[in-house]
Amino acid sequence: MKKIMMIILAATAFVACKEEVNEDATPAVNDEQVEEVAYMSYGDKIDATDAIEAAKLGSFYEGMKAGDTMDIKVRGTIQEVCVNKGCWIKMPVNDTESAFVKFKDYGFFLPKNGTDKEVILRGRAYKSVTPKDELIHYAQDAGESAEEIAKITEDKVTYAFMADGALVEKFDNPDVEVSEPATEE
Repeated sequence: MKKIMMIILAATAFVACKEEVNEDATPAVNDEQVEEVAYMSYGDKIDATDAIEAAKLGSFYEGMKAGDTMDIKVRGTIQEVCVNKGCWIKMPVNDTESAFVKFKDYGFFLPKNGTDKEVILRGRAYKSVTPKDELIHYAQDAGESAEEIAKITEDKVTYAFMADGALVEKFDNPDVEVSEPATEE
């Protein structure tokens, strides 16, 4: 009897010392909170839903003629930013081409140190002819060398995008210029 009592006591002690694991299946944050935490907003308020990938936008551009436009929301990566103000960016849309993105009414700028960050843009995609003088100006803004600028000798058909709102992947210390409101003259 003494042995049976010892076995029961040992089994009870073993069960009582077992660590209980309590798994909570609810996420720490919901999708809306992730979006708020993950992006910084510029221009008109937009959300991250229903954005197409930049590569798909590239295929749309290929089928456009100069002057064609398309209202769209796109997700891509900032390839290059205007180092003076952040007043334009370039976003790759395929292996060889990038869209040149400006901001509606010069109403907002993106971080000058935002290169390689994810961006979601809402606005109008279009194909246009950019004059040589404007291409030179943009090359100077980008800090291109005199040799690279000298290579610009003619107008160029460009993939363009006029954004009215943008979300940029959140990061520490974004370097953003405050835009001056557009004035009517």
